[in-house]
Amino acid sequence: MNVFSYRDLSVWQLAMNLTEAVYAVTRTFPQIELYALANQLQRAAVSIPSNIAEGHARNTTRDYLRFVSIAMGSLAEVETQIELAARLNYLGIEQRDALFTTTDELGRMLQGLRKSLQSKLPPSP
Repeated sequence: MNVFSYRDLSVWQLAMNLTEAVYAVTRTFPQIELYALANQLQRAAVSIPSNIAEGHARNTTRDYLRFVSIAMGSLAEVETQIELAARLNYLGIEQRDALFTTTDELGRMLQGLRKSLQSKLPPSP
């Protein structure tokens, strides 16, 4: 498959799906969390596809790699916040596990993208 835009990337599409899922579950959080954990989780989730898109739009592989690394950091934030939400009983175990299934797959895809980009860089001196 040819990639003409970041929107063609499976990793970006899955990151968008995760973001939609995060927004859906955070709608059920207690009102007190509206500007706290729910907001933080939403912002971290949005950061993942945003950084993939921004990296793809950059002029150099090294820049793209940096943005993929930022996306991976945001993914770790999302996973941590999902676990916290489950521990606070804002999410059921089934919801948590479904989100983790997506984050696990997304993490593998981001790792694959990172390895692919690293292979395009010249060897370090």
